[in-house]
Amino acid sequence: MELRFRFAIASDLHIALPHTIWDHPSRFHLVELSIPALEVVLEHLAQLDLDFLLLPGDLTQHGEPENHAWLATRLAELPYPVYVIPGNHDVPTVDSLDKFAPYYRPFGYQNSAKLYYECEIMPNVQLIGLNSNHFDSTERQLGWLDREQLDWLESVLNRVNKNKLVLVMIHHNVLEHMPGQASNPLGKRYMLENTADLCQLLHQAGVKLIFTGHLHVQDIAKCDRFNLYDITTGSLVSYPHPYRVLTYERNDRAERLYIESYRVEALPGQPQLQDFSREWMGDRSQPFMLNLLTKPPLNLPSEIAETMTPHLRYFWSKIADGDAEFSFPDLPSPAKEYFEAFSGGTHLAGNRPPADNNATLEL
Repeated sequence: MELRFRFAIASDLHIALPHTIWDHPSRFHLVELSIPALEVVLEHLAQLDLDFLLLPGDLTQHGEPENHAWLATRLAELPYPVYVIPGNHDVPTVDSLDKFAPYYRPFGYQNSAKLYYECEIMPNVQLIGLNSNHFDSTERQLGWLDREQLDWLESVLNRVNKNKLVLVMIHHNVLEHMPGQASNPLGKRYMLENTADLCQLLHQAGVKLIFTGHLHVQDIAKCDRFNLYDITTGSLVSYPHPYRVLTYERNDRAERLYIESYRVEALPGQPQLQDFSREWMGDRSQPFMLNLLTKPPLNLPSEIAETMTPHLRYFWSKIADGDAEFSFPDLPSPAKEYFEAFSGGTHLAGNRPPADNNATLEL
């Protein structure tokens, strides 16, 4: 059965109207650019023949009602369907969980009383939007799918026609996008903690494509064991301010997903946005890199770690940019080997990294 469609992804918009902005000096992201950056993206997408747009979470800065309302109004003006899910910033407290869906009824939640849904977005294409935001008994927020949602997902997958293409959107990463992400204290908070449960269900149903956000990096990871791709898209308010346009094609000979990545190059008042944003991130990188150097697996003394941070000023910006290649000849071992292992994405057994920005996935 032949099938072809084109769609876009923009993630972690962190929409913040000017009067709502929380201005933290150490933040890597630039929420004050959220609305202008979104408008640049929408202007470009208006020139394309899109079938739909996916927004995989962190739609707002911190779940402010004004920001949800503004975004919902703006999305309603678009000429193509839009589908959203909540990110951790959209539902920052237990009390906010029930307040998300009413803002976004036209964008996936028409028939859902929960924070997850399914819908046929076009003939023979089924979208499943999941909610990975969970609060434990101490009201600590984490990435988790509870038993009720997993049972619901299993029942949906069991009754979906096997000839349909199923796309899954979830905020937290499902596959590792960096070496050791699932075990590193700084990396694992961006991952779904019960990822194996989800991967097993999707694999049994033949689902091959997951779209995530949260990490603010451009990366595409594949798990051979589950024949599954996790395509995570960076944030519009963080360097390199990326978004994606994707084309799916299926015919009697092949099934492919073509991925093109773009970035917001300039904004009013920021004609050199890429350079400005990269330096902004570099200026704030030292505390983050010190944390990475002094925590497992390196566990370096602070006085030694401090001598290394100048060499790592642009480490995270290169990770965020995708398709990173690293060489640190001035770093001593084992730090040299550790950071150079981030080249080209994750190289863990069972996972292999396609290109992160522009790729053709053979499905």
